[in-house]
Amino acid sequence: MKVDIDSFHELLQTLMRNKTRSFLTGFGVFWGVFMLIGLIGGGDGMKEMLNSNFEGFATNSAIIFGQPTTKPFHGFRKGRIWSLTAGDIERLRQQVPQLDVISPMVSKWGVQAVNGDHKFNCSIKGLLPDYAKVDAPKIYYGRFINEMDIAQQRKVCVLGKKVYKTLFPGGGDPCGQLVRLDSAYYSVIGVDYAGGNMNINGSAEEGVCVPLSLMQRAFNMGDHIDLIAVTGRRGITMSDITSQIREVIARAHDIDPTDEKAVTVFNTEVLFGLLDNLYHGVDLLIWLVGIGTLLAGAIGVSNIMMVTVKERTTEIGIRRAIGATPRTILTQIISESILLTSVAGMSGILFAVLILQMMELGFTEDGIVTAHFQVDFWIAIGAAALLAALGVLAGLAPAARAMSIKPVDAMRED
Repeated sequence: MKVDIDSFHELLQTLMRNKTRSFLTGFGVFWGVFMLIGLIGGGDGMKEMLNSNFEGFATNSAIIFGQPTTKPFHGFRKGRIWSLTAGDIERLRQQVPQLDVISPMVSKWGVQAVNGDHKFNCSIKGLLPDYAKVDAPKIYYGRFINEMDIAQQRKVCVLGKKVYKTLFPGGGDPCGQLVRLDSAYYSVIGVDYAGGNMNINGSAEEGVCVPLSLMQRAFNMGDHIDLIAVTGRRGITMSDITSQIREVIARAHDIDPTDEKAVTVFNTEVLFGLLDNLYHGVDLLIWLVGIGTLLAGAIGVSNIMMVTVKERTTEIGIRRAIGATPRTILTQIISESILLTSVAGMSGILFAVLILQMMELGFTEDGIVTAHFQVDFWIAIGAAALLAALGVLAGLAPAARAMSIKPVDAMRED
């Protein structure tokens, strides 16, 4: 045991004799690890921020809505204005069996919501209960619209987050209380805290949801539909049935089936595919930059150790002459390399974690962290293991040079 302690003291003394050189070498490793951990944590936080914009939204969905035609068809000129109707829902259900959810929506903007002295200009959305399968609400109080609300045309509503906080600044459960939307009163049945930025006909935070049948009757909309949200069945790719959806709608309204703008089918699958490609690219860039910087630091360690071995040629030769085995020399050189990389590397990990923790403080809402920039525990363990491996690799070449030194050559060089 005494031999081990003496060897460790000798190792520390060697590094202390070359403090400046050791510091510069360790800084390279420190910076490499800091870059790797920092980029991984920052990349994960960025992904979480992007994903929060689409929180709760179905990845295999599409939004169908009408715009003025851009092609003449069946005697109609281009530029004709048309709209979806309630009949299109049944057509899609019968003629496109690959669809799972088919949920219509009607909307009205600039509606004033009033509760006592508190007012908020919001949008109203008329929905069916199955819309929750397309864009899942985050119910904070109460519930979402259900089938009984539709069947009985109940005058109920679900408030968005900003609407709720403005109309009920004191907080608390508003369910059962009445709010006025334009000239009619509605009973609050829920509060939706969904915070995604997939704003379908207006922001969820600034909107009020009511039963579809009630809204069509209250605002005299007839069978007019603003848009239809659909999702595909399991295993169905929306891109494969987009043209079929467009053809079913176009044929019913005397529109050219190739007029993609007139019958717009916004395929969210394409959007999520772009995000996945972006994530893969970011991950590749992070690992290339991080590991490249880390390897550069390890190469610096190896170079410094080579210089150290050259300066200690005489010392190593004398030790060989008095009985030091090649294994002893090898162990000493590699131990120096491992110690240098490990101390610098672990410092880099701790500093990166501290910086990432400070970054999280800037991404909080209502005391809740909205984006996490920390790395996984096992990634940190893997980085530590990688450092030890790099320390061994960085010390191999210097150790081989040290073992090749002959006592006679060392005396002659002195």
